[in-house]
Amino acid sequence: MRLAGIPGVVVHEKKEIKDALNEAIHMEDVGVILITEVLVKTCRDFIYDVKLNTRRPLIVEIPDRHGTGRAKDSITKYVRDAIGIKI
Repeated sequence: MRLAGIPGVVVHEKKEIKDALNEAIHMEDVGVILITEVLVKTCRDFIYDVKLNTRRPLIVEIPDRHGTGRAKDSITKYVRDAIGIKI
């Protein structure tokens, strides 16, 4: 992401996750937050509360670099089903 000019924050602990998310929510130039599925599992209630009660930014769960429990092509299938384009 940094190669594309998208800044990020690396966090591991529950408090770090909450602090970073709260900071990003209040930044006017942040429209989308990408957060790994592993971090969502760590703070599920807090993150879902933010997703349900804030209009901006959009919070998107993504697999981390170690993968996920999903099938190998789940992201490709999701894109294909959502927009009808095979990639």
